[in-house]
Amino acid sequence: MASFLSFLLGEKKKTASVAKERLQIILAHERSGRNAAEPDYLPALQRDLVAVISKYIKINPDDIKVHLERQDNLEVLEVKIELPDAR
Repeated sequence: MASFLSFLLGEKKKTASVAKERLQIILAHERSGRNAAEPDYLPALQRDLVAVISKYIKINPDDIKVHLERQDNLEVLEVKIELPDAR
C-alpha cells in the first residue's frame, strides 16, 4: 500500500533502491535472453557504478571491476571496488 501511495504521489526513490531495481532488471533480462560468455551489459554497469560512486568520493574508473561467473545453474556477479585511502 505504501509503495502504491508513493507511486501516486510521485515520491522520489532513494538512489540505492533505484540502482538495485535496475540491476535486478538487467540480470533478469540477461538470464532469460541469451547465453553469452561475457554479457554486453557489464561495461555499461561498470560505467554506471563509476558515475554513482564518483558523486560521493573521487575514484579512478580502473578501480572498479565487474565480472560475471557461471557455474552450472548459478550466476555470480562480482563487483570489486577499490576505494582510496581515507587520509
